[in-house]
Order: sequence, then structure tokens, then C-alpha cells
Amino acid sequence: MDVSYPIMEHFYTIQGEGYHTGVPAYFIRMAGCNVQCWWCDVKDSWDGEKHPLISVKYLCEQVKKSGTQKVVITGGEPLIHDLKPLSTELKKLAVDIHIETSGSSPISGLLDWVTLSPKRFKKPLSEVYEHVDELKVVVLTNKDIEWAESEAQKCPKTTMLYLQPEWDTDESIPLIVNYVKKNPQWAISLQTHKFLDVP
Repeated sequence: MDVSYPIMEHFYTIQGEGYHTGVPAYFIRMAGCNVQCWWCDVKDSWDGEKHPLISVKYLCEQVKKSGTQKVVITGGEPLIHDLKPLSTELKKLAVDIHIETSGSSPISGLLDWVTLSPKRFKKPLSEVYEHVDELKVVVLTNKDIEWAESEAQKCPKTTMLYLQPEWDTDESIPLIVNYVKKNPQWAISLQTHKFLDVP
């Protein structure tokens, strides 16, 4: 039986932020979110019932057609869905599967790269941390930097650490720049897809 998921959008583009910035990837943006950050730039993804159910078979056909080597599953909050059916079929295409998550729901599926973007008001599950390849914290104030440091302590030593300025909060940039200069274990992530004007 072919499984379907509520999907806001899916498209082939360039990864805009974090460790894999600049790399082509097929994005699958799942609908439904139990976190709902006020600064979210895809609030339309929150309500899963507003978006069509799309089959795993169709999604895999589009991924194959694109010729991509990487698929990024994002949201909304993708882990509110069981990702095993989708990831199992994607793996048959020999692609790397990445996920961007708040960590507020259990890990599921066959994942090659887990980017955790934790939120102070809905903390990640403790079981998620051991899977984290990349920690990416959106920064508005110094409290977010303190939160980022506490979250980094819970991740594996190999986790890549990123601070990312909130797009509409200019004062976050000097905060991050000064902090990273003094704490070089961190790097800065920018939403370069917005500069490039790609989805």
C-alpha cells in the first residue's frame, strides 16, 4: 500500500543554509507543525489539513527525475510524521536523506544527516540529541546564544555548530559575529537562498 503525506511543496533547489550551503538538493516540505515559531517564514506549512496528500511513489518519481543526490525533508515539523515509508523508498534511489527538525518528536526513518534547530519554548526530546549531525540555532538575543551553548553540550562532539541570525532582526548579526570570533567552535549560517532568490 502506497503511503501518502500532507505536503506543502516539493522542489529541486540549492540548500541555502548550514553545513551543506550551496549544494543542490530536492526539498520535501511536509505540512503540519506542533512548534509554530513566531518568526517562521513558512507559516503556511503549519496546518496539515490545508495541503494535499501526496504519495510516496509520486514523490520518489519526482526525486528520481531531478537527478539529485540529496533529499531534504523539512516542514513544518517533519517528525510529527512517520518517515520510515518515505525514507525506505528514497533509499532505493541511492540518495542521501537529510532532515531539518526541532527535535520535538521522536526520530523516525532512515536518515543520513540530522539538522537540529531547537526551540526554547518546545524543547527537543532527550532521545534526539545522539542523532544530531548539525546544530543550528536561530538567534535574536543573547538568551538564544546561551540556549545554543546549553544545547551543544547535549550533542555528540562531532556535531557541527551554527548560529543563524533571524532574518528580520538586524541586531542579531553583530551579536553572532562577536560571539563566533571569540568562540570559533561555532560558525555562522546565513539564509543564502534569500540572497539568491531561490526557493
